[in-house]
Amino acid sequence: MTLVLSGFEDIHIIKEMPRKPSRCRQSSRHLPLAYSPFFRTVAQVASYCKANHQIHESTFHKKSSPNAAGKRSINHILEEKSEESESSDEDSSEMVAQADFAFFDPKPDDFHGVKVLLQMFLDNKLWDLSGFVDLILGQTTVGTVVKIEDDEDNGVFTFITALNLGRYKGYKCIMELKEFLLGVGLEKDVKDALRLLLGEEAQNVGLLVSQRVVNLPPQLLPPLYDALFDEISWATEDEPTEECRSSFCFKFFLLISRIYKHKNADQRNGRRGDIDEAIIYVKPEDEIFHKLSLWSFSFPLHTEHVATHEANSR
Repeated sequence: MTLVLSGFEDIHIIKEMPRKPSRCRQSSRHLPLAYSPFFRTVAQVASYCKANHQIHESTFHKKSSPNAAGKRSINHILEEKSEESESSDEDSSEMVAQADFAFFDPKPDDFHGVKVLLQMFLDNKLWDLSGFVDLILGQTTVGTVVKIEDDEDNGVFTFITALNLGRYKGYKCIMELKEFLLGVGLEKDVKDALRLLLGEEAQNVGLLVSQRVVNLPPQLLPPLYDALFDEISWATEDEPTEECRSSFCFKFFLLISRIYKHKNADQRNGRRGDIDEAIIYVKPEDEIFHKLSLWSFSFPLHTEHVATHEANSR
């Protein structure tokens, strides 16, 4: 049996919902319920289930030391063991790989690593990607990059940030991003709602951007999202001007994610279960975002990373 998968961009709009503040003192900010411990646990379980490799043993050491901007530095040590056998007649060998993952503030040295992860962010569109990366790296109080500690290559394994679409509306990369989203052939009602969100409501919208390498250990994801929403909360109190503080008072989050659909996904009798099974989420947490979103839409990609998977029918 041959399964043909088609690539799509999936856009989610999530409304801000209350969450208990992460600091001890009373905070005027409320964070999305989507990032409560319950939902983070669900996301972690989903990541475990869909991971391509089995992690037999993992150990974490976490330390937090806020600096003047309220930023945390979190170190994670992951030890992974896997068994491989060259043949059934040979004894299996054990491979041990250890990596010390550290959470860092974005900085200019991360430009190349972040840009590589964003290559297909807007499908095959030619746009000011370098300017977009500069925005991400220039927002140091809200945003995190994950690298291997003391790695000479300084490679970026994942990053996460939230950019206010109103605050950066005059930048070429943001204008091109809005133009791209509004030009993907949407139905009129969807396009009108999106135009309102990207225009009049832009000051209340955070573009949540999170990209990573395929085989990133899933245990890093919950603390990564924790760090982002803690920083957003702190920024509403600690930024030097009222304008900066208010720019992090998001009412909505906009997410652009990648999914794959089976070729005949839209013709599966219209049953919800069949439709869900026909969708493959590149990042497992995107399935949760999709279910929590106020509304969403998808459109086909021009670039295809996954074309055909073959499986033996039984």
